[in-house]
Amino acid sequence: MALTQKHFDNPDILTASFAKSLVEILQEGITTRGRASLVVSGGRTPVGLFKTLSEADIDWSRVDITLADERWVDETDDASNTKLVREHLLQNKASQAHFISPITKDEDANSAIAEVESRLSSMPQPFDALILGMGEDGHTASLFPCSDQIEDGLNMSSGKICIAVQPTTAPHQRISLTLPALLHSRNIFIHLTGDKKKSVLLDALENNTEIEKPVTAVVNRAPVTLMWAP
Repeated sequence: MALTQKHFDNPDILTASFAKSLVEILQEGITTRGRASLVVSGGRTPVGLFKTLSEADIDWSRVDITLADERWVDETDDASNTKLVREHLLQNKASQAHFISPITKDEDANSAIAEVESRLSSMPQPFDALILGMGEDGHTASLFPCSDQIEDGLNMSSGKICIAVQPTTAPHQRISLTLPALLHSRNIFIHLTGDKKKSVLLDALENNTEIEKPVTAVVNRAPVTLMWAP
């Protein structure tokens, strides 16, 4: 396990520092390889980070962005992570970035896997930066411990980039990057705020299996930096 913990006094200070680090990572990718890739997660926590990043002075036309997971809803739905990214990250200078959507017009996510995997394969990999969140049940991306698909999602030898997931404790079918796809990243961050989330993570790492708390599967296999503020 290789978890580096970075604690900040408040979310605003975290956001400023995190955005600076991400800009440096993306700039390095652009400079050394011609393009950079960023995988983000949805939810309320990263909104401030997205807004700050959107103003960063880098060549966003050379940056590919996608989501670690998405609810299988229309992009206009308030539950859509894509809507969140478009409204808060793909704005200002970052409007020039290339967004790779993880959803299609298929009614069922299972029917879209081949198309989405093809899209994701076009991104520079390993991903330059991956930003994960975590639910209070220990899920990350949409690798839910309650789902029938969790073993498939954590399977390191499946060769799959993404899977369709149907959580039993949360609404909407999902599409999610698999564990091996998530780990195929140069820099992995877990972005959390609040004491409860941090305690869930640290307790999971000490006391739970990867099936019980899937976030531990990431930390067990790769260097991960926890970006946390109260």
